[in-house]
Amino acid sequence: MALGKSAAVVIGSFDLGESDRVITFYSREYGKVRGVAKASRRMRSRFGGALELFTLGQLVFFDTGRSDLVRVDHFDVLEPFAALRTDLERLGQAAWVVECVNRLTAEHDPHAALYGLLTRSLRALTGAATPPRVAVCFGARCLDVLGHRPRLDRCVECGRAYPFARPSLDEGGVTCEACAAQAPGATAISPAAVAALGRLRAARWEEALAQPLGHDTTDRPADAHREVPARGTAAVRDDRRAAMRHSASNPRRAPASPGPVRAVGVGGANSGPPSATVARHGFAGARRGLGVWGPIRGPHEEP
Repeated sequence: MALGKSAAVVIGSFDLGESDRVITFYSREYGKVRGVAKASRRMRSRFGGALELFTLGQLVFFDTGRSDLVRVDHFDVLEPFAALRTDLERLGQAAWVVECVNRLTAEHDPHAALYGLLTRSLRALTGAATPPRVAVCFGARCLDVLGHRPRLDRCVECGRAYPFARPSLDEGGVTCEACAAQAPGATAISPAAVAALGRLRAARWEEALAQPLGHDTTDRPADAHREVPARGTAAVRDDRRAAMRHSASNPRRAPASPGPVRAVGVGGANSGPPSATVARHGFAGARRGLGVWGPIRGPHEEP
């Protein structure tokens, strides 16, 4: 029976029997390890809350050699990363990170660089960095350390040097327009996305988390980002009163309804429902954008 000891992160688990649990760790010395934690689901378990997802600790296990599952002896917590389980966005991005590690690695295949990338990403997710940016940086570097780095300097099919106007992403890297037309699985991407991926791979970790990725605005009209000024409360009220006076002075004609009044939110006029405003600007933006006028009334109701 071999004794193993290594720093490891909990990346998954499922129940086994009435009181046991199978825990999946990613360790620095042994790679991915799956082990049985006996009686870990009991109220007075010696593991306590140490086996929660994302927890970094010191793992001690016994490998009998008769099964793929080792026997977990104890797991001493080094960093619990509890903040990841209290914020929904951070929880989702951290779950995606550990799922990538779980699915893209084989058991007992150590990879120190990937272990370091995993712990660095979990620490960044508990810090001030935005969770989606941390996940993107992790994904770009995870492809590199596992040997799946996409080629961006030339077409992977014909060898044509990049750049070309309409690149696509296929198995192994970018493809030109002619090769993408013959590859049914190719996915069209923008040149800005190719450039952003290259910058993420070349930058240091702290720089990749902080630097702007940029946006492709070559196909947008010149006034695409022009803000529409918001109209004040008095102006909107005067428009509605004028419409009602016009409707009262022309009884034979159909009343001219000004339509639902929607205030301008952050960055332009909101022509969509309140839920769309919430998605774009958050609940504070929705209150500012749609809640300032009160309920929407018809054209013949007094303001």
